[in-house]
Amino acid sequence: MRGFFTVGVWTLASRVLGFLRDAMIVAFLGTGPAYQAFIVAFSLPNLFRRFFAEGAFNMAFVPMFSKKLEGDEGADEFARDAMSALAGILIVLTLLAQVFMPFLVLAMASGFQGEEQFGLSVTFGRIAFPYILFISLAALLSGVLNATGRFAAAAAAPVLLNVLFIGAMLAALSAGLDIALALVWVIPLAGVAQMVLVWIAAKRAGFTLIPRLPRFTPELRRLAIIAAPAALAGGVVQVNLLVGRQVASYFDSAVGWLYAADRLYQLPLGVVGIAVGIVLLPELSRRLKADDGDGAKAALSRAGEMSLILTLPAAVALFVVPAPLVSVLFERGLFNAADTAATAQAVAIYGLGLPAFVIQKILQPLYFAREDTRRPFYFALVAMIINAALALGLAPVIGWTAAAIGTTVAGWAMVVLLAYGARNMGDAASFDDRFRRRIPRIIIASGLMGIVLWAAMIVGAGAFALPGWRYLALLILVLLGAVSYAISGQITGAFRLSEIRRAVRR
Repeated sequence: MRGFFTVGVWTLASRVLGFLRDAMIVAFLGTGPAYQAFIVAFSLPNLFRRFFAEGAFNMAFVPMFSKKLEGDEGADEFARDAMSALAGILIVLTLLAQVFMPFLVLAMASGFQGEEQFGLSVTFGRIAFPYILFISLAALLSGVLNATGRFAAAAAAPVLLNVLFIGAMLAALSAGLDIALALVWVIPLAGVAQMVLVWIAAKRAGFTLIPRLPRFTPELRRLAIIAAPAALAGGVVQVNLLVGRQVASYFDSAVGWLYAADRLYQLPLGVVGIAVGIVLLPELSRRLKADDGDGAKAALSRAGEMSLILTLPAAVALFVVPAPLVSVLFERGLFNAADTAATAQAVAIYGLGLPAFVIQKILQPLYFAREDTRRPFYFALVAMIINAALALGLAPVIGWTAAAIGTTVAGWAMVVLLAYGARNMGDAASFDDRFRRRIPRIIIASGLMGIVLWAAMIVGAGAFALPGWRYLALLILVLLGAVSYAISGQITGAFRLSEIRRAVRR
């Protein structure tokens, strides 16, 4: 629990700064060519980052490293070999990307071809792509720290990215420079800063990892065998993102709308889902190595319970009051009321999928802790087909929102498949009775909060139309939601605040 809250608090700080960053970007750039080119350029290294770092590589590396650490089996040497191999692969990838950048941009947004944003995307992409090298090495170092129970430095590293983005915009504005170009150049610099931060933290933890010429040891061979299906699964997830962006690229400004909506639902997903996944994976790996089935079940159940306590009300809020959220957070400068209305549609759709995205983060460690990466890959393939069929099939009928619908439905399909596949993992992979009792109560408490939010939005609709009052109106709305959920949660027995305080103190 302490690890979960440590990661969650730092992630919350990063996401709040991220909102400030994104609000400033859309205010300065609008949703025009420079903004859309920046999105594609920033998305490219992040796409491969999820593929190589937080995705395939770390899903295989963290369980192996955790078990070696638990059994005192040369964990530091294994980490150094893994880091060297990863660095070698990514240097080659970065060089290839510089050559084939136009084709990568076409793969991301073929609708840009022949438009101003295509050339900008290629230029911006070449500048931004080296970020993948530094941030992937930072992710591996973060995995080392997380496996040792040290979560703060790794969780704090993303804050640097947003601080540097905000600083670059303010500096460019005061100096009269191109803001979009300043933002793109900050991307690789931020990667270096994040890598240095976690490298220093790993050194203080007793792991001085300096890359050397890669060598293909038996342990790395095993790591590659485990990582390959996870890499393919990560590739499938990225294909889902590409399908959505391809669909959106054929509708004016839709890439920007989806990106803004993505940033909004990523706040609870990052604070809750990603945090619990980071903490749960090494925890389950260590307990399985120690043959502690009861401990694994308890860890899974408390992670699931806490995740849904925080996620379900967030999902209800995104679905019930998306317009006020988008308006206050993004509507300024060149981001106008029409952009707000369109983005709010995507936010509501993503809100329906938020619980699924978080539950995936709870269920996936059950497989990865057992070094089973094959079945998640097969499940991801099915989800990819569902996503593509809905996004491409519905786009001619309902327009760009088909991309968001495909993402949400595919997310729930993935949850069903992961839960079905875990049924034969034994009692250690099941939820306890306390978890089962509390789920319906959490749903009821979240529903009651949703009713309060809906009524408050109707009553205060006029305040959100007034530029000087909309910030106060949103603050009141948030406070009403928090208070009503706390009260309904206590009445229904969905959660006890005293239990959370005791868990954190432990």
